[in-house]
Amino acid sequence: MTGRRFARAGVLACVAAVTVATASACAGGDDAVAQGGTFDFVSPGGQTEIVYDPPASRGTIGNLTGEDLMVEGKTTSLSDFDGKVVVVNLWGQWCGPCRGEVDDLEKVYEATRDQGVAFLGINVKDPQRDKAQDFVTNNKVAFPSIWDPAMRSLTALGGNYPTSVIPSTLVLDREHRVAAVYLTALLAEDLQPMVERIAAEQ
Repeated sequence: MTGRRFARAGVLACVAAVTVATASACAGGDDAVAQGGTFDFVSPGGQTEIVYDPPASRGTIGNLTGEDLMVEGKTTSLSDFDGKVVVVNLWGQWCGPCRGEVDDLEKVYEATRDQGVAFLGINVKDPQRDKAQDFVTNNKVAFPSIWDPAMRSLTALGGNYPTSVIPSTLVLDREHRVAAVYLTALLAEDLQPMVERIAAEQ
């Protein structure tokens, strides 16, 4: 565990620099408007772990939808999880930190699903679908993912969201407002308390 935390500290330092640059580069222009959402990503001081409170101040993301990774021809959407807390994770099988966090994500998913929590992955930059499918199968990932090699579905996150930072994770409350954003690989002990706190909100 200590080794993972040491490696994570290095990732945090790199991601922080990338986040500031990316957020600046993505702001403005026609792409800066989410498709139907009110969420406006802000990372004060280049933070990589951001909590949006109080709940009334949270914005919703847009229409997040795309082809299901594992079932060709099936559409998977955020709207499939109405009334649930949803953890949205951006990942790629080519991404080392994604491989490092997948067991932790699955652990939190299994621990919180009975509390009205759903997980939704978005697989990005993986033009070879079979490799992404093998990643899911080999790691026994039970939650669904959207297959989006071109990253088109990410317009739902708004123009300011740093989509070049992979992995990243959003925790949405039951109204699908953004409660927290993590621009780093996660450990179960970091993610689970936040998910449980949001699931317990009235």
